[in-house]
Amino acid sequence: MLKWRHVVRLVTATLLLGFAVIAAPAWAQDLSQADSPRLAIGGYDPVAYFTDGQPLLGKPEFEHAWDGARYRFVSAKHMTLFRDDPDRFAPQFAGSCTMAMSRGMKVEANPKNWLISNGRLFVFYSSDAEARFQADPQGRAAEADKNWELLKSAPFGTSLTR
Repeated sequence: MLKWRHVVRLVTATLLLGFAVIAAPAWAQDLSQADSPRLAIGGYDPVAYFTDGQPLLGKPEFEHAWDGARYRFVSAKHMTLFRDDPDRFAPQFAGSCTMAMSRGMKVEANPKNWLISNGRLFVFYSSDAEARFQADPQGRAAEADKNWELLKSAPFGTSLTR
C-alpha cells in the first residue's frame, strides 16, 4: 500500500513533468529569438518610405542585419540601396517612437505612423504622436536626438527619470 508521502511525491513529479512538456516549446522559442537580432519596424521596408511614399511589408528572403536589428525589404534593389547607405534609410532611433524619445522614453513605434522630415525617417506610436511632432519638428527631433544618446543601448520600455 502507498504511503501518503509517496502519493504526494508521485503527484508532484507528474505535475512537474507535465509542466516541462507543455512549457518546453515556449522556452525553446524564446531562446531562439534571443539569439537573433530583433525585426526592425515590424518587418516593413525602410527604403519603401522614401521610394514608394508608403510603408510596404518586406519579404523574409530580402533580409539584412544592421546595427543590432534585422531589416526586411520588398526587393533585392531596396536591400542593396539600404546596404549601400543604411544611415540614409534606417528609421531614426532604431524604430522607437520619436515623440516618446523626445520625452525620454524608448517605446516601439507603429511603422504605419511615419513621416520624412529633413531627409530623416521618423516613426511614431500613434497618429496623435505624429501630429504633435509636426507642431515643432526641429525642436522635437533635437530633444529626441539628445535622449537617444542616453537610451540607445537600453531595452524598449526604458524611461529616463527627470
